[in-house]
Amino acid sequence: MSAKVGAPADRTWLVAVAAALWGTDGLLRLPLAENLPAATVVFWEHLLVAVLLLPVLPAALRALRRCGPREWLAVLVIGAGASAAATALFTAAFQTGDAITPLVLQKLQPILAMLAAFFVLGERLRAGYALFALPALLGAWLLAFPDPLEIELTALRAALLAIGAAALWAAGTVLGRLVSARLSARDVTVLRFTIGLPVAAAVVGIQGASFAPGWGNLLGLALLAFVPGLLALLLYYLGLRATPAARATLAELAFPATAALIGVSFLDSSLSVSQWLGLLVVVGSVTLLGWHERARGTPVVEAELERV
Repeated sequence: MSAKVGAPADRTWLVAVAAALWGTDGLLRLPLAENLPAATVVFWEHLLVAVLLLPVLPAALRALRRCGPREWLAVLVIGAGASAAATALFTAAFQTGDAITPLVLQKLQPILAMLAAFFVLGERLRAGYALFALPALLGAWLLAFPDPLEIELTALRAALLAIGAAALWAAGTVLGRLVSARLSARDVTVLRFTIGLPVAAAVVGIQGASFAPGWGNLLGLALLAFVPGLLALLLYYLGLRATPAARATLAELAFPATAALIGVSFLDSSLSVSQWLGLLVVVGSVTLLGWHERARGTPVVEAELERV
């Protein structure tokens, strides 16, 4: 049977490449987190991306001006919370824990986003939500501690920082849906970094950190902002336009797989048997949740991994 004329070519591979690029975040972020304060890393991530997006900022501001106070507040929270604060928490998690756990815990974003949609948008949680959420939380517990029966304060802090970042990014996704009727995804992205930049600068000033990253860190900061950042996001959206949802869910597994491979191979990270089990439970629960919701015709509230 011949393919339909004009049908777009399948781009599952692009989604997988984007997810794999997200998985390289730890390789770039961990050395920076060891050399610089988290606030400085976040400031430069926002500065580099904001400068690149500067040509489309006027159009985004015009679109925002046509909105009302509700959208203005949502965009402000997205920029300050889901961008600056979330990235700061995420970077701080690398300063405290290993290079794998903070990344894999971001797979909790869809579950947290559904919970946020319940509180913010009034969307009803389906009866089967707990069947996927509870195993995912159990998996997160196993992943957070080498010995799940012995809680270490350092590991707990790293896990809470990573989950806090995931919760803020998930909330940002829900608020993005709230403003989607008035603002395009491009406009929200531009405004997110534009608002996040002064917030990140304020955090640097309050903490007394240095704005200067040092010449030796500039290349790493640029790669962090543009490779697992804007480039991955661009490839992800290009791939989603011509990728069936079920295949996209599978392709996104390249993210935790790459993160784990890089952490073990290049960053001297190691996981206990129970942590590997937790990783599999988290990834499996969220993947099955995605299949379940899409099969019912109700897409999961995707968190879109907005970490750039």
